[in-house]
Amino acid sequence: MSYVVIARYRTLPGREEEVLTLLDAMSRASRQEPGCRRYRVHQGTEDPRAIVLYEEYGAEADFTAHCASAHFQDLVIGRIVPLLEQRDVLRCTPRAEAAA
Repeated sequence: MSYVVIARYRTLPGREEEVLTLLDAMSRASRQEPGCRRYRVHQGTEDPRAIVLYEEYGAEADFTAHCASAHFQDLVIGRIVPLLEQRDVLRCTPRAEAAA
């Protein structure tokens, strides 16, 4: 089983490079967490202010621990969120396939 989080950010005008630099540090720290399977940062091709994070964890508890981590609190809450115009977080679990 896995627990997936897709976070969509829209930076304030002209702040995208600053946010991406902070997210580079965030992704390095997050990948070291025991429950983190994947942490990828994507930037929009038509709109460079659009940033999408794809995060995959072993379980919801791993994501909860991620949000409580010192690096999340410092980088995301303390430094990235103030540079955003919009932030949406979608939490997902895989859908079991129906038997044929």
